[in-house]
Amino acid sequence: MATIKTTALTRKFNTLTAVDNLNIEVEEGEIFGLVGPDGAGKTTTMRLLTGILDPTSGEGWVYGKHIVKEAEMLKDNIAYMSQRFGLYEDLTVLENINFYADIYCVPKKDRSATIDKLLGFSGLEPFRARFAGKLSGGMKQKLGLACALIHTPKVLFLDEPTNGVDPVSRRDFWKILYQLLKEKVTILYSTSYLDEAERCKRVGLMHKGKLLKCDTPDVIKKECSAKTLEEAFISIIGKYDQPQ
Repeated sequence: MATIKTTALTRKFNTLTAVDNLNIEVEEGEIFGLVGPDGAGKTTTMRLLTGILDPTSGEGWVYGKHIVKEAEMLKDNIAYMSQRFGLYEDLTVLENINFYADIYCVPKKDRSATIDKLLGFSGLEPFRARFAGKLSGGMKQKLGLACALIHTPKVLFLDEPTNGVDPVSRRDFWKILYQLLKEKVTILYSTSYLDEAERCKRVGLMHKGKLLKCDTPDVIKKECSAKTLEEAFISIIGKYDQPQ
């Protein structure tokens, strides 16, 4: 059974259809990339699947839980790192992680080993006493990810987590994600960086709320006779936008 599944998932805001009959399935331990221009519907999709927004119509399931009927139970198994993840700059790295551990009701007896693991694989161990406001952009994103992972979620939603981050920090961030995949964590990842999309097992191209294409990067490039995903996606969007 798919870890993430949607059936005709739709969300409208007055006359704007932000997500239009979305049908996707994401398997356990897979990293699935949502790619598309601003306003494509990527963030709305994330917010629907994490129970923040209710759909106008259609349905969705995450880790076996219905995104509307079982929204509260759903939250125990997921983590959502939004574009503006709420770090507290006047708290240290360790204090931020402990704050989120309190929010997720992580038992204090289980925290020490988990925090040590998170600080270790994120490279934040030497900075545990540094204030979050003094961290670089890349380190802030790593801290945000560590906070999101404190309750050991099964499904991770990342909404353009490396936007504005330098290339080296982006590479380090992806190393962390690959480690999570080895632990069978399922990741839904939205990005505007096409080179990042190449790292995903499968990608879905969204445009104006619709899913125009969904497959592996190699298959999409081959079908479009393109050398890169950027070339392929420009071609797909161009054809979609042509007057009928």
